[in-house]
Amino acid sequence: MAEHAELIDEIEALGEKLVAAKSAITRRFIGQERVVDLTLSALLCGGHGLLVGLPGLGKTRLVETLSTVMGLDANRVQFTPDLMPADILGSEVLEKGKGGTREFRFVPGPIFCQLLMADEINRASPRTQSALLQAMQEKKVTVAGQDRPLSAPFHVLATQNPIEQEGTYPLPEAQLDRFLVQIDVPYPTRDTERDILLATTGADEDEAHQVFTGEELIAAQQLLRRMPVGEAVMERILDLVRAFRPEDDTATEQVREKIAWGPGPRAAQALMMTVRAQALLHGRLAPSAQDVIDMAAPVLSHRMALNFAARARGDTLTGLIDETLARLDGSEAAA
Repeated sequence: MAEHAELIDEIEALGEKLVAAKSAITRRFIGQERVVDLTLSALLCGGHGLLVGLPGLGKTRLVETLSTVMGLDANRVQFTPDLMPADILGSEVLEKGKGGTREFRFVPGPIFCQLLMADEINRASPRTQSALLQAMQEKKVTVAGQDRPLSAPFHVLATQNPIEQEGTYPLPEAQLDRFLVQIDVPYPTRDTERDILLATTGADEDEAHQVFTGEELIAAQQLLRRMPVGEAVMERILDLVRAFRPEDDTATEQVREKIAWGPGPRAAQALMMTVRAQALLHGRLAPSAQDVIDMAAPVLSHRMALNFAARARGDTLTGLIDETLARLDGSEAAA
């Protein structure tokens, strides 16, 4: 009992600190609480986030504010078609030392930080995009045959323009799967846009202030893994993920007709972590089935793909996810 009471106290204390962090972020990134929650969830889970939206919606501002509030050493890389992998990872240079000796010295790239902002990641070629694969999964990079560990914690928050825009490349499926969540950044509402105008075009503007440190974020990530998850929530996660695999017995005819390939086990792992983060961000001690519903689209939408026929008809993954969630809710109600 004492151990459970201690865990509850730790979760509640972390929840209070997260409230302060959210408040500091939303003063500069106005009216997008859902986006802030999803981005914080990615960090709390020790994962990476893919921010998708048109230019000018504040994605860069969000990441810059987040790095300050969370106390993380941050670097920003503007991805362009001519960017090379060495521009991100670093490279070895040949130097001439005293006495005429020559030796190689490693010059680290911008990836050696705690929070890397990969701005407009889909403007770079697939070769350069793949430079992040090992770093995102293994938290290390290999340069000239030598493994070099990255900072702890290490997170990538990438921004992506809609793929229809000129001069963009689709991200490889393997790299998309490394992003814990896809965070869609919509246009602000009229009232929100009014607040943005008042907050950003005057003589004074709110400055971000630090709430967390890197060490405190690591401790929060470890605490998150200790949060209990009920059996019903776990079953809902398994039902949801497996329902989008065309070859699974539980998949509907619509899924079989529309989905080219479905989410793998990493999607279930991502849901298991992010529902805990959502509960924590909303002041609860354990996740609920509603958290699974709320996290379905951010976790699943970039981990599966419509086939050609479905795309030609104008079908969307969002619509299919909503239909499947409704079916699962109906099945549970009937049971």
